[in-house]
Amino acid sequence: MSRRSFLGRVGSTGLTLPLAACDDAGWYGEEVSGLLPDLSFTMTRAQDGTRVTQADYEGQVVALFFGFTFCPDICPMTLSNLSAVVDQLGEVAAKLSILFVTVDPERDTPELMAEYVAAFTPRADGLVGTPNQLARLARRLKVTYKIAPHQPGDMSYDVSHGKAVYVFDAQGEARVIWPGFDTVKADISGATGDIRRVMSA
Repeated sequence: MSRRSFLGRVGSTGLTLPLAACDDAGWYGEEVSGLLPDLSFTMTRAQDGTRVTQADYEGQVVALFFGFTFCPDICPMTLSNLSAVVDQLGEVAAKLSILFVTVDPERDTPELMAEYVAAFTPRADGLVGTPNQLARLARRLKVTYKIAPHQPGDMSYDVSHGKAVYVFDAQGEARVIWPGFDTVKADISGATGDIRRVMSA
């Protein structure tokens, strides 16, 4: 589903986004500085087939989350909300990289991943890893995911996964988590404020 069609579906509900609501420390999300390990991974970037690591995003604020392209709601809504953050950031969005890590590499080919993320925002990269690469990153961030048992060739199996968005600063240090950024009630202005705060740190 493209960003335009998804936003159109959301808009038809008549729902609006709430005003910013920050915690006592001034964050919209949950501050995790010093509580999670630094960003560290090795995967393949879907758009160009290049092997990438965290070093390729050094100097960028990174918003990372896990999902899959066949996801009916959580993933497209999260990407739609992240694209709205990009829009609010304006020119400084060039300092933000969105990393969408697939937990379903059996169906999510690099070609499909590249097309999927491009439909939402050019600031997003789709990442595809081997089972070991994916498991290593998920364990590092304490993310769970599960692929339902299925027969070879079956393309209709279920997938479950954590839905939080992890935000890392330009040095790769974990700074804030948005636990529920997958609904029309997500606070875009609040999240944008978090990104600006991380950028200015």
